[in-house]
Amino acid sequence: MVAVGFPGPHLEFGLPATGVVERLRAAVHGRGGEAVRQLALITVLYLGYRAGRMITADDTERASSNAHALLDVEHRLGFLAETAVQGPFLHWDFLAVPANFYYATAHFTVAVAVIVWLWVFRPWHYRMTRNLMVGLTGAGLLLHVLLPLAPPRMLPDRGFVDVAALHGQSVYGPTESEGLSNQFAAMPSLHVGWALLLAVAVVAATNTPWRWLALAHPTLTTVIVIGTGNHYWLDAIAAVLLLAGTAVLHRMIAPAAVTLWDANGAAAQPGFPARLPIR
Repeated sequence: MVAVGFPGPHLEFGLPATGVVERLRAAVHGRGGEAVRQLALITVLYLGYRAGRMITADDTERASSNAHALLDVEHRLGFLAETAVQGPFLHWDFLAVPANFYYATAHFTVAVAVIVWLWVFRPWHYRMTRNLMVGLTGAGLLLHVLLPLAPPRMLPDRGFVDVAALHGQSVYGPTESEGLSNQFAAMPSLHVGWALLLAVAVVAATNTPWRWLALAHPTLTTVIVIGTGNHYWLDAIAAVLLLAGTAVLHRMIAPAAVTLWDANGAAAQPGFPARLPIR
């Protein structure tokens, strides 16, 4: 059989090429109702999240004040200035243009691709990833409301530049526009939080040595959100801490569940199936 995956020895993802279509067909036909329910759930949660973000959409003064205070905290802690990371993106278009494109597209496209792949081929990991994503996003929404924060690109007085606007690829409307989006939701960076969660899910759900390349996604995402002026270092750190807290809380609520972090280790134990069955 020909294994699906990158060329080379021991790089398969656990499914022969001839079985991919059959597995996909079985998932769609056997779990179509579940797919509809999951899609409805995700839609409701997304709409609720978008509505919740709008609570502080007009809190310009507090968001700006919080941003300056956060930069002062980072300076006292000795963090590398975000403007230093942004420098290369301002000088070289070949970095700025793809970075803007990555920021605008990868957040949702990678999430959808990984979630769908997990749902079809790794249902157990899908459920864990879904639960953690919902928990992380809910915690992020709460922090958006409690701590409205203007992103760096809105602070030209601190040396920041809106790289996306500079190249005409901004996914946001004008700062003063109403009803479109809450641009004061920089804390935490769900771009970073989601990227890390999805990378961990891929690492946990596969056995190929190449799976560790998935960690390039959160790494690249962090550099890009800082370099394009959309987030601060503390935004990214807060997202990682919220994800860790969500994982701990999930274990407390469902102690019998095998978490993403345990899945590969458990699979290596005697009597544990190498591939978790479709349910």
